[in-house]
Amino acid sequence: MDIIFATQNPHKLQEIQALLGESFKLVSLKDLDFKEDIPENQETLEGNALEKARFIFKRFKKACFADDTGLEVKALHGAPGVYSARYAGPLSDFGTEQNRSAANIRKLLSELNGKKDYSAQFRTVIAFINEEGREHLFEGIVKGTIIQDLRGQGGFGYDPVFAPEGFDLTFAEMPLSEKNKISHRARAFHNFREFLFKGNNL
Repeated sequence: MDIIFATQNPHKLQEIQALLGESFKLVSLKDLDFKEDIPENQETLEGNALEKARFIFKRFKKACFADDTGLEVKALHGAPGVYSARYAGPLSDFGTEQNRSAANIRKLLSELNGKKDYSAQFRTVIAFINEEGREHLFEGIVKGTIIQDLRGQGGFGYDPVFAPEGFDLTFAEMPLSEKNKISHRARAFHNFREFLFKGNNL
């Protein structure tokens, strides 16, 4: 079964295809030669995920899903949250996702300077729309701690400064296979995968 994944991010595509296995083939926006900006104007992860999925479903009329992920830091009252990807500013200010991710981390650590509580959680919400237009939401959460020094070369986003509970490694230090067992995205997609394999989407 082919499902459109509403992302241009190759890291996400690789990670999620590994999670779903060979039973489902993910079709990326790049595969569809789709280069338009997808709106993300909502104030919640759930709202953003649904907005993106609805946008793609309206265009292609095929089963599709979108996800939105936020880093929620307790001492910052849940920030950066829904603004995690653009915490330091729009992509146009930095040129590349790598540069913007580095700026996001710098801003996060600056905002946490002087704080005593570095506890945080990553939360992923998936919005899936089947071919009949029915909508479903799935969630995954992993709790952890923000560290002050970047560690690791893998992953993306805030991975170099996030250490999940029960581990001495950051997400960026973990092999993808290990991260996929415990991450917020893995947990959300586990729920999504279970749903798909039960045939509830039909």
